[in-house]
Amino acid sequence: MLEAVVQRLLVETGASRVTLRQDLPGDYAYPVTHEALAPGTGSLREERTVDLRTQPVVRELERGCQVVQNDSRAASDDPAFQQMLQTYGGLSAQIVTPILRDERLVAIVSVHELRGPRVWTAEEIGAATLAAEEVKAQL
Repeated sequence: MLEAVVQRLLVETGASRVTLRQDLPGDYAYPVTHEALAPGTGSLREERTVDLRTQPVVRELERGCQVVQNDSRAASDDPAFQQMLQTYGGLSAQIVTPILRDERLVAIVSVHELRGPRVWTAEEIGAATLAAEEVKAQL
């Protein structure tokens, strides 16, 4: 069911990639557990070089805030953030939605655009919010 949620969100947004990351036991924070990719887009399932716990976006998610970036390159000058954008295939724009349980970040739904900056519509942001609610109900 979770794979279907991320696949549907990819179709609804026309984005490059949608990932679901979960807080699982282990030494890597928030590994990708489910992913949907547009043709030609690289996977993040095995990527383990970016420490998400130090990323400004994750700090916002931990506070329960959804992060919408139309131009991710301009969103932060933090060097670790800029390196993450490159590592993630030239990430240009994103919608990142937290899933909290008992005020703790347990999962993250991310919609990535790699082709360039884009203005996310209210419908696309709403679709990401709904996907996160569906995932939460299944966790």
